[in-house]
Parts: sequence; structure tokens; C-alpha cells
Amino acid sequence: MTILGIDPGTNIMGYAVLKSQGRHSEIVTLGVVKMNRQSNQEEKLKMIFERVRELINIYQPDTLAIEEPFYGKNPQSMLKLGRAQGVVIGACLQSGLSIHEYTPRRVKQSITGRGGASKEQVAAMLHSMYDFSTDTKYLDATDALGIAVCHHLQNGIELPQVKTARVKGGSWAAFLAQNQDRIIRK
Repeated sequence: MTILGIDPGTNIMGYAVLKSQGRHSEIVTLGVVKMNRQSNQEEKLKMIFERVRELINIYQPDTLAIEEPFYGKNPQSMLKLGRAQGVVIGACLQSGLSIHEYTPRRVKQSITGRGGASKEQVAAMLHSMYDFSTDTKYLDATDALGIAVCHHLQNGIELPQVKTARVKGGSWAAFLAQNQDRIIRK
């Protein structure tokens, strides 16, 4: 499976492509798209759409992993971010990719084990997991990689079969099946 991870933004958009096979994954590419030279919102959205389509054409991903919308204090910023997310999702739907959204907290927890980790901590953990270099001025690329890795960890790892043990009220297998959101996979 090839995962396109996107950290959407209207000034800087982070992207990463991760090749995933069972427990193994490797970075294909990662980087940022800077849109601060674009003068209006429509030009930025067009640039996002075109770059996402280009990434899809070059790397042929199977799925998109994108940061889920979150609530902020500034409604204008939230609206702009929502538009950027919509353009990315639209470009991917047009190409037939499956779409998976993850909250920032879930991404951080998947990578570092702590939902309240800083962007720098996530980047440091990703550097320890993979061999890559990025411009440290922009954490958007490592944010996008974190989203892709989160999807890999949530879906790419095949857990070994274990014998079911009896626990109060049922089995461990039943408990695990009913509590997938509580499982942290490394």
C-alpha cells in the first residue's frame, strides 16, 4: 500500500508518501509546498489542487491520510484550513483514493505515545524511526509524514494470532474487538 500523507495549510502544505507492506514501511518522498507568494485564496487553493494531483500522478498512492479538521479560536483561519482540506480530499476522491482522517492528538499518540506531544517531539521520533533529512524550519513535512505513519500503524500492522484468555464478562479477543480505539500500536 502507498499512503499519501497531507498536512493541509494555505501558506504551507506538508506532504509525504509512505510505502507500507505489513510491518515494514519506507519513505518515498516528503516535502512542503509554499504558497506565501500567491496573492489570493483562490490561487492558493488552485496550487494545492494541482500539486496534490501531481503527487498522485507521480507516486500512484492507494490512500490519503489527512489531518482531521480541528476547532480553533480564529473562525477565519478555520474556514481557510477547511477549504484547503476540502481541495485535497476532492483531488484524491477524483483519483479514486480512499480517504482516512486522523486528529492531531491521535497522530501524536501513535508516533510518540503521548497525545499532547509537541510537533518537535513528533519530528524527533520520526527521525529515530526513519532515515531522512528535511528543512527543520518547516515541520509541515514531518507532520504529513506523521499522519501517513499513523495510518500505517493503525492499518498496516498484522498482529499475530493469540489464544483467547477468559476474562470477566467474556474473552480478551471480545474486549479487544470492542475497544479498538483504546489500542496503541507501535
